[in-house]
Amino acid sequence: MLVTREEMVFDFQGAKLDPVKDKDVIVWAVQQFLYGEITGVQIGHWLYNAPDLESARFLARQAVEEFQHVGNFLRILEILGAPPEKAAWSVRFLATGLMGGDWSEHVALEMALGEGLVLQAFYAMIDTVDEPEIVAILKRGVRQEERHVDFGERQTRKAIAGRPALRRRLLGLALVSLWGVSRLDAFMKKRLPKDHPALKRLPDLVRHSVRIAELRLTRIGLTDAPISSMSAARKLALVAEAYAGKLVFGLASWVLSVLLLPLRLLGLAGPKRLTDTYLSDPLVVGGGRLGAAAEDDPSDAGEQVGPGGSPAGHGAAARA
Repeated sequence: MLVTREEMVFDFQGAKLDPVKDKDVIVWAVQQFLYGEITGVQIGHWLYNAPDLESARFLARQAVEEFQHVGNFLRILEILGAPPEKAAWSVRFLATGLMGGDWSEHVALEMALGEGLVLQAFYAMIDTVDEPEIVAILKRGVRQEERHVDFGERQTRKAIAGRPALRRRLLGLALVSLWGVSRLDAFMKKRLPKDHPALKRLPDLVRHSVRIAELRLTRIGLTDAPISSMSAARKLALVAEAYAGKLVFGLASWVLSVLLLPLRLLGLAGPKRLTDTYLSDPLVVGGGRLGAAAEDDPSDAGEQVGPGGSPAGHGAAARA
């Protein structure tokens, strides 16, 4: 990743969340994580629209990993003695309502930025929840989440290379997401107890997470200057340009789809997909057997945990 784990980690100064006394807080957090992993169904859309074989292979593996995580979070709820419940409206909207409109938005906003923020929350849970089995389950999923973020960073860099307009659009959209996350600061200050050693530090965690996200966007190359140094007018201009661009692009795409409808009914003039381009794909042109994906790690312990805490599968066997 372009931002190291050491940079991302937030210092809770040894404060912990007790699985009995703080059960409601932990359960609420897990409910949100559970919904986020269920949105792994959206990966099917991006797999269908993957730009190359390498990306398609990665997404296929990611989908399996996200659903392994579903089992893991259900196991955590079982440990806590709590049933699965609906996630908060804001989480459902951010996870599904703001789904990327194209590949570049997906890898930049959902994978690099969005999964980066989720990874930050994973680290915080690992450092604060005072329950060994829950922490062990979370640690098993962290390496997979780190790979997802890394993929998003690399793909975003590839997408914006030589495309300044796209670079500005993605930055404008990212600013909206970061503004929404930063609003949690004020909300938490009003709602969370000020005498709890761990919970009282959550507003600081939010501010730290936003700073780390801004650092990630800078290192990806979406901006040359630190976002914190930008004026409010500059940020508003970027947001306005981003949404104006999405509107114009959306209208143009709609008009074009209507005009080309007769040809598409005949199987012509449709978008190029991997089934059309695979013969020129670098992985195919290179020849030989594909073998294991470049990111495969035989030591990866990201297995799903079944009922009662027993692993439901591991490594290649779990993905078979």
